[in-house]
Formats: sequence, structure tokens, C-alpha cells
Amino acid sequence: MTDDTGLIEHAIGRIPRRQEGYSTDDNARAFWLAYEWLHYARERGLEAEAADLARLIDIYFAFLAWVQKPDGWFHNNVSYDRRFELEVPSDDCQGRSVYALAVGMCEERDPARLTAYAQVLRRGFEAAFGLTHARGVAHVVAAAARLLRHAEGADAPEDAVPEFWAFVRQRLPGVVERGARDLVSRFEAHARSDWPWFEDRMTYDNAVMPWALFEAYALTGEARWKEVAKASLDGLLARMRAPEGWLRPIGNRGFAAPGFTAIWDQQPLEIAQLAIACESAWRATGDEAYRRLTAECQRWFYGENDKGVPMADPTDGSCCDGLTPQGPNLNRGAESTWSYLITEIHVERAFAHDLEAARALGAWVGVPRHTLASARSRRALGGFHR
Repeated sequence: MTDDTGLIEHAIGRIPRRQEGYSTDDNARAFWLAYEWLHYARERGLEAEAADLARLIDIYFAFLAWVQKPDGWFHNNVSYDRRFELEVPSDDCQGRSVYALAVGMCEERDPARLTAYAQVLRRGFEAAFGLTHARGVAHVVAAAARLLRHAEGADAPEDAVPEFWAFVRQRLPGVVERGARDLVSRFEAHARSDWPWFEDRMTYDNAVMPWALFEAYALTGEARWKEVAKASLDGLLARMRAPEGWLRPIGNRGFAAPGFTAIWDQQPLEIAQLAIACESAWRATGDEAYRRLTAECQRWFYGENDKGVPMADPTDGSCCDGLTPQGPNLNRGAESTWSYLITEIHVERAFAHDLEAARALGAWVGVPRHTLASARSRRALGGFHR
């Protein structure tokens, strides 16, 4: 799916659909994912895998740097012949790109790369300060919280790009504060006893908002943010539970509103973001129910779903684009493949040091599997072609 420009957005089956071109959303996600896998490859001494992931990271960063405009905004849609397509600037794309680059700033060790990331990320933040859409705001809150935790840590990179880390310490506490308060205000404006949510509908990438508030709470200890994060995540989970007991992503044929929840079509992205939010919730609250939910998210990809069919192929890391009344959509594009692989990361984080609990819940973790999974991630996103 990756060529020397970036990650191609769509696929015909497992074959890149070149006529659809590239999206910055997907290249930002790929940059984020590659760093998460790189972290584990380094921990386990997987040198060949780490080298391949570093090569992919450079491709994805080059794409992000290329599509950033002088005002800091990231252009989202690019044709296969490298032309920028007409579009309205996307808050969601801006927020995702900022979060991905924040991951890179926290994981990278090379001063030259950090210098480049800092330049692009700071411009991205400056543009993102004015975001108005909830999902974009949520990604920026999570990005700022991650950077601030890293800046406060024992391994804070004082010698690398000191001006950037001064910017983080001076400006980003306010970003977390304002963004979290904005999300809470949205919740208070729309929530009621049977609808604990930030908007009048649940649409796409829903769990990103509770996730951001859990991340803000973990940084600050602000009790109200934890309260809203928990209420909204629990409300979302109630809408994502089939009567038979398994997880059911909110369908995109109507989404969800008070009194109605669409079943079809189901998108892997909703499961992935739920896994991310539940792992964050478990760490913030200590509630084991949230950790168990990350394992449920993994099982959805392996067949614990409305059709009882596997959505992901663990031999190559690819994932079907959606679940329909007729079964899986067999195209395996960038977003769905990212969704599977990022879910694997968060299950690994939740259970890597508690293999007994993982076995009890049917979660697939551990060093032998992880060596395979690292290769999976490289094959699925990094099948390099020119």
C-alpha cells in the first residue's frame, strides 16, 4: 500500500487502487502506527523490523511535510499524480496530523528527525488552535497531553530542539485546558439521562472524544473531565453492544440518535478508536472492565461480530473495509488496515505484562506473536512499490 510518495488510500481487494490517490489522514495514521510498532521492535531487539519501519516513517513524514501549507494547515486529498485536489480544510485531518507528529516527537531519538518534526508540528499546532469541530479538538487535546507527559518525564529530551519543548511547556497546558473544557461544554449542551453524548448524533470516530478527556484527566487530575469521559464512553459502549453480547460498531447507514442505532455498515475504525479509548480509560481509572474491552475489540476482528466472520488476516495484517449485511467488504484499504493494527498495539499494551489475564480473555499477545505482528504491520502498510 505504500509507494515512494506515501500510503495509498484505497484498495481493490489487497491491491492498491491508484486512481483514488492518497489522503493525509491515512499517512498521518500510518506515521503514528509505524512509531508504535517501532517502539516494540526496539524493545525486543528486532533490528531488521526496526530498520524497515524507520524507512516507512521517513516516507510518511515526507508526505506530511509536503502537504503542509505555509499557514500550518495540512491539505488532505492528493491524486496519484501528486496534484492537490480541491477541498475545504478539514479539522479532523489537522487534528490527526498533529497527534501523529506528537507521537513521533515522543518516540524518535535522532536529533535531525526531531528538528524536522518540531518545525512541522509547531506550525500544525498554531493552525490547530482555532479548530471548531469536536474530533479535531479531541486529537489536539490528546496530542498536547502526550507531549506534556513526555516533557515532564525522566527521559525528557532537553538537548533536542529546546525551543520546541519550551513551546510545549508554555503553550500546551492551555491547549489541554481549553480543549477539554470545550468538549465538556459540548457534552453538557447535548447530554441527557438516556443520551450521554457530545452531539445530537453518534456518527464516526466516536470514541476519540472520551479518549481525549481521559488523556487530559491523566495529565491534570481534573475530576470533571474524568466524569464526562467515563459517562460518554459508557454511553457509547451501550450503543455498540449487540443483544447477543458482542461488540457492534454503529452503522454508517444512519448512525445513531436518541431512539435509533443503525446496524449497517460497520466500520473497523470504530472498533479501533474504542480500543484506544478503553486502554486509556483502564489506565486512568484502574477499572478492569475497560481492559477486558480492549480484548473484545481484538476478538471483533477475528470473528466475534454480527456475521461471525474474521475481518482481518493475521498472515499479512490486512483488514476488510467494512462489515455489511452480506458479509465483509473484501477491499482492504488503508484506514481499515490501520484500524486492525493499531488495535493490536493497544491490546499488547494492556496485556503484555499480564499474560495470564490475556489467555483468560482470549487476547492474542506475547513475544512470539509480536515478532509476527511486527512483520504483519510492515507487510500490510509497507508493501513498497514504485
